[in-house]
Amino acid sequence: MKKDAIAIIPARGGSKRIPKKNIKLFHGKPLIAYSIETALESGLFDKIIVSTDDKEIAKIAKEYGAEVPFIRPDDLSDDFTGTGAVVEHALKILQDNGEEYRYLCTLYATAPILQIEYLKKGLEALKQNSNAHMAFSVTSMPFPIQRTFKITKENRCEMFTPQYFSARSQDLEEAYQDAGQFYWENLQNKATDIPFGQSSIPIILPRTLVQDIDTLEDWEKAEQLYLLNKNIQNNSEKKLKESMRIAPSKQQGMANEG
Repeated sequence: MKKDAIAIIPARGGSKRIPKKNIKLFHGKPLIAYSIETALESGLFDKIIVSTDDKEIAKIAKEYGAEVPFIRPDDLSDDFTGTGAVVEHALKILQDNGEEYRYLCTLYATAPILQIEYLKKGLEALKQNSNAHMAFSVTSMPFPIQRTFKITKENRCEMFTPQYFSARSQDLEEAYQDAGQFYWENLQNKATDIPFGQSSIPIILPRTLVQDIDTLEDWEKAEQLYLLNKNIQNNSEKKLKESMRIAPSKQQGMANEG
């Protein structure tokens, strides 16, 4: 019998630009811990596994509640292996052990700002659209792509679409990019297009919840965004508690006046 949903978190140990990126401490916790904890807290998954080639990552993943049923082979852990091959390998092992799932969520280990509400929206979107194969996190581009340019070998500028040079930003069609956080797939039907195509549903995240982490500069920006969102969340909770304290006193006053 098929189970409902599984989360697979790819996390190899060979990060070059940020050594040991997936377990580097991010505000006091290993980076991968945030993705594992978000998946657990969401209550969406029958199983959460980490696919890694690194024993230290495996140990930490288990400490935070994920399962590591295998160590990924070296030929799937180099700089050229795509996420798709890693996920297919994990699914094949599970299937060989008699485990099948209706929905798969590939969740990146580098998503400390991911919020549960968007993870839930992804699964809901797939369940409500049976003809879709994927629902994944996206965010809007901060600048119109129609007005971007490249720098030539002669150190000059050349627009990709020069016909839009004089266009107003508000008149140009908005563009979106992959947010690099989660990718839900309906395993009961096959994709009929590329991931960024007609088979996929975009789950739009605000730009304040998105930050690639490929360089140390990216890392610092992600830490700042994390604190910003944490402060917003704390302030919202504080206001809610204050309103709950005020409400009873108002009701009591009205009763006394009656």
